[in-house]
Order: sequence, then structure tokens, then C-alpha cells
Amino acid sequence: MNQPEFTAGLNIAMKIPKAQYEATVVFYRDTLGFDVKEEDVSYAPTVSTTHSVRFGPNTLWLDCVDNYSQPDLWLQLHTDDLDAATATLAGTGIRPCDEVEPLHNLESRTHWIKNPAGVVHLLAESG
Repeated sequence: MNQPEFTAGLNIAMKIPKAQYEATVVFYRDTLGFDVKEEDVSYAPTVSTTHSVRFGPNTLWLDCVDNYSQPDLWLQLHTDDLDAATATLAGTGIRPCDEVEPLHNLESRTHWIKNPAGVVHLLAESG
């Protein structure tokens, strides 16, 4: 089996309860003055609205999740070989948890995983 390479992705998703969503968008857009844009969210059925925020070299996604009671932060990882990465992670007890947010019509192969502390990561095959 190939040893996969892992690299950090440029996307960070903040899953925000509906009751706190508008105030959070206002904070990044109006208070901090960041470039905030509403985006299409049809690929993620658990997200009702999303805005992208230029956050230095990263994109911070503000995702409104109607059934959340507290915010959650999700990160992105890339790998050159999704199958080898999945096998390597399984050897450490980390298994895909794609049920956390079904994704449709993406340009790359992906899996959702959680680190040992329970933080969700989108593992995407690059290339």
C-alpha cells in the first residue's frame, strides 16, 4: 500500500445555529469589514444558507444549520490518494463518517472523518 500524503486545505467551515447566523454574518461583514458573499449551497442538504469569508489565505464558510444548538468548526484536508489515506486512517481507528453531511456533485472524491477529539474534517483527494 502507498503511504498517502496529507496536506491542509484552504477551507474552514463554521456550522452555526440558525438563531445566531445573521449576527455572525454581520460580525464578519460589518464589524470586521471582511469580504463576505452569499453562496450556492445546493450541494449540502443539511445547510440552509452559506456565506464565504476571505479569511487571509483561507476561505471561512459560515454555514447556517437549522437544527444545531451550538456552533461547530470543521476543517479540510487533502490527500494524493484517498483509498490509501482511508486505509491508513482506518489502521489508527479513524473511519469515514460520511453521514455527517451528505455531499452531492463534487469535483473530487471525498470522505468526512473525525479526529480523536471529534472535530470533523473533509478529506478530499487532490489532483
